[in-house]
Amino acid sequence: MAITIILVFILGYIAITLEHSIKINKSASAIIMAVLCWTIIMVNDANPNHIIEKLSHHLSGISEIVFFLLGAMTIVEIIDAHDGFHSITEIIKTTNKTKLIWIIAFTTFFLSAVLDNLTSTIVMLSILNKLIQDKKTKWMLLGLVIISSNAGGAWSPIGDVTTTMLWIGGQISPLNIIHQTFLASLISMAVPALIMTYLIKGKNIELKPTIENNLNFNSNTFERNFILFMGIGGLLFVPIFKSITHLPPYMGMLLSLGIILMITEILHKRKNNDEKGTLSVSHALRKIDTASILFFFGILMSVEALETIGVLPQMAKIMTNAFGDINMVAICIGLLSSVFDNVPLVAALQNMYSLEVFPKDHYFWELLSFTAGTGGSCLIIGSAAGVAVMGIEKIDFFWYLKKVSWIALLGYFAGIIIFLLQHFMEQ
Repeated sequence: MAITIILVFILGYIAITLEHSIKINKSASAIIMAVLCWTIIMVNDANPNHIIEKLSHHLSGISEIVFFLLGAMTIVEIIDAHDGFHSITEIIKTTNKTKLIWIIAFTTFFLSAVLDNLTSTIVMLSILNKLIQDKKTKWMLLGLVIISSNAGGAWSPIGDVTTTMLWIGGQISPLNIIHQTFLASLISMAVPALIMTYLIKGKNIELKPTIENNLNFNSNTFERNFILFMGIGGLLFVPIFKSITHLPPYMGMLLSLGIILMITEILHKRKNNDEKGTLSVSHALRKIDTASILFFFGILMSVEALETIGVLPQMAKIMTNAFGDINMVAICIGLLSSVFDNVPLVAALQNMYSLEVFPKDHYFWELLSFTAGTGGSCLIIGSAAGVAVMGIEKIDFFWYLKKVSWIALLGYFAGIIIFLLQHFMEQ
């Protein structure tokens, strides 16, 4: 039975990795993989009720992540529908090369910590398409956006799916992960940004002569800024709500979502349906990336199936014996995340190493959060941010490998060095 489930998992993983080659959405592969794994377990178990109890237990934990992501995605869609991110474009406009590079790096870094690395990358991609004239310069800056967004998501409990998973799973706490990984994440962004200032030629960067804002004329300046403020405030409120009430994070996210939905309805109650247009709540709910939600669900349920049959604890022993050092385990997982999706990698480690082995806020979980978040920048296919840029801008895999990968790798190892130095200095 175990061998059959492992084979199903490997085949499903290959299908997910080759999504763009085989033209099958990774959500479909993940869901089929999950159902097949649990079907095999059920058919081969003499006590079906026991398996159903385990399935329900795992479903409860995974649902917390799903509802958290649904709430966050809807809030972001509401902000975007009101053109709340337009003010960021005004901040970035400058022809000075050095200023532009650092503004883009820092804006993306902090934006992804509040939103998520995929959303912040798409926002910055839209802005750079309106600003930058030269395609190669824009591609280099988009490489920096990928690196900065992944680095920014790594130090925030709501900035990256894997960090959120560790937070909900009880492996990390918000304040501690910020304290332990912020400096390392900053360095992993700053080193590539510094290198970019020397690689991009000239003192000034040519901007497009005319910038079309493409604003939604059904929303005014007050509404744009107000919804942006409320949306970001609602996302930042989630860790505060958990620390006060001790309720799971998804409850705080749903509370923030409910408040923002109510505010938008009140804000536009005097407008007719045509005037509301994309500003309506129903439109935001239709635009959320449901396919990604289903992908996370399928992947996490598949990993839980491997944990149920006892495969992951055995793999933990093998990895520990092979590397002999948990630092190397976390570093290698980060590099693997540039090839494979970091969600199943982190989910597997959560099940491989229990809280009895590495308790809450152990530095292994913090290092894992950093490496899994930033390691994906080393290849353009290694993160959702990179895949989005590759798909929209048609950036070639080998161009990124030649021009950006080595820069991301330097930032990755610079961040690890800073993380370990900070850890040992605080001992």
